[in-house]
Amino acid sequence: MKNILNHIICFLLMLLTALSTISCEKFVETDFPNNQLATEMVFEDEKTADAALAGLYSALWTSSVVSGTSDGSGALLGTYTDDITCVFTSAGNSVLDIYNNNPLPTNATISLVWTNAYQQIYMANSIISGVEKSKSLSPSSKARIRGEAISIRSLIYYYLYQMFGEIPYTDTTDYLYNSTLKRMPKDQFLVRLETHMSEAVNLLPSSYRHAERIYVNKAVGYVLLARMKMMLGKWQEAEVISQAIIQSSDFVFQNDITKIFQKSGKHIIWQLKPKNNTDATLEAVMYNFTGAPTSFVLNPDLISSFAADDLRRQNYFTAVVFGSQTNYKQTKYKITIATNTTEYPIIYRLEDVYLMLAESLLRQNKTSLAVPFINFTRQRAGLSALNSSISQAQAFLELKAERRKEFFAEHGTRFMDLKRWGELDQLQAVKPNWKTTNQFLPLPQKEMLLNSNLTPQNDGY
Repeated sequence: MKNILNHIICFLLMLLTALSTISCEKFVETDFPNNQLATEMVFEDEKTADAALAGLYSALWTSSVVSGTSDGSGALLGTYTDDITCVFTSAGNSVLDIYNNNPLPTNATISLVWTNAYQQIYMANSIISGVEKSKSLSPSSKARIRGEAISIRSLIYYYLYQMFGEIPYTDTTDYLYNSTLKRMPKDQFLVRLETHMSEAVNLLPSSYRHAERIYVNKAVGYVLLARMKMMLGKWQEAEVISQAIIQSSDFVFQNDITKIFQKSGKHIIWQLKPKNNTDATLEAVMYNFTGAPTSFVLNPDLISSFAADDLRRQNYFTAVVFGSQTNYKQTKYKITIATNTTEYPIIYRLEDVYLMLAESLLRQNKTSLAVPFINFTRQRAGLSALNSSISQAQAFLELKAERRKEFFAEHGTRFMDLKRWGELDQLQAVKPNWKTTNQFLPLPQKEMLLNSNLTPQNDGY
C-alpha cells in the first residue's frame, strides 16, 4: 500500500500507549478442529500463534456479528429495519419477533448474539495476552498478530455498541473481573474503542498475508477506524483515512457489476474464507428459495426504491413467482451448493469507502468534491451521473439512496446508516411497530440475572 497509509497516523491520530498486561485463560482454541493447546505452547512460534488466530477467524464465519447466518447483522438488522421481510411462520420465533420490532429481553437470538460476541472478544483477549507474554515470537510477528486480534475485537465491539448501546468493555479474560463489569458510559467507551483501533492500524502490516485478502491488514483497520470517526462526527479525519485507502494501488474500483461478489476482485478489502474450500457462502444459502419462501424475502419498500433501468435489479436480486405471489430474493452471491470456487463473503469493499468519503465531504460542505464519489456506483448501475453543482441537501439525499441500494442486507449497513443520520424513526412509515426506543435492542435477561451491574435495562424494555 502507498506510503500515505503508513504515515497518515503521524498527523491524524493521537499517540497511543500499550495495553496493560492482562490475565489469560489457560486454553486457546485453534482452527476448526476442537484441539486445544496450552497458551505458552500456542505462542511459542508464529505458526501455532496463527492457528489461534485462525480459530478467531473461523468463529467470524460460523456465528458472529458478520456471519451470513440468521443471527448475523445482515439478516438480523436487515429484518429489524426495512431491507428484509421475515416470513417465518412459527409462533414465538425469536427472529420473527425482531422483525416485528418487538424483541424482549428473553429473545433467544439476541442472547445468542451477545454470548457469541463476548466469547469471541475473550478469544481475542487471550491471543493478545499470549502475544504480550511470548518470549520467542519476533517483534514483527507480535505486532501483526496483536493488530489482527485488536481489530477483530474492535469490530465486534463496534457492532455490539450499535445494537445495544452502552455495554461492558473488557480487554482481559479474567472471569471474576468480567463477571461483575458495568456498562461503560458512551463517551468513555467510544474513546477506548477509537484508541485501541488506532493502535491496531499502527501495528498491522500494509501487505496482505494471503492473496485472497482473508486476513486483516492495515487497510482493513483503516476502514473500521474511518467508520468510528464518522460515528464520532470526526469528518475531516474520516475523509483523510478514506482518501488514503482509495489512493492505494492495492485497490481498483470494479466497473463490471456482474463481478462485484467474486472473490478475486481488487475492489475487495476484506473477505472471509468459507469453512470448507468449496462451501457456498452462508448468505447465498440463507436467502435462496425457489417456491414459497420460508425465512427471508426482500422488503417491497426496498425493491420499489430501484429505478427500472438500474442494473442492480438484475444482479442483486431475483423475482420468484409462486402461485399469484411474487417475492424477491437476494442474489448478490450466486452459488448455493458446495461447488463454490469463486465467492467468499465480503466484509469490506471499496464501494463503501467511496461513499464514506462522499459523506465525510458532504458533512464539511464540500459538495462538488463529494458528488463524483457518489457517481461511481450510480454509473456502474447504468444510471446517469449527478451534476456536481447540485445542492448539498440534494447530494445527501442521493448519497442516502445510493447506500441503501448498494449495501442492502450487508452486515447491518442500513440500520447503522439510519442511526448515524438520526433517521431510524422514519421506519414507522413501513414498520407500524417501530418505536423510538427500538434504536437499541434489549440486553439479554439471563446476562442481567448473572451480573446485576448491567442494570439498568435499555429504555422501552
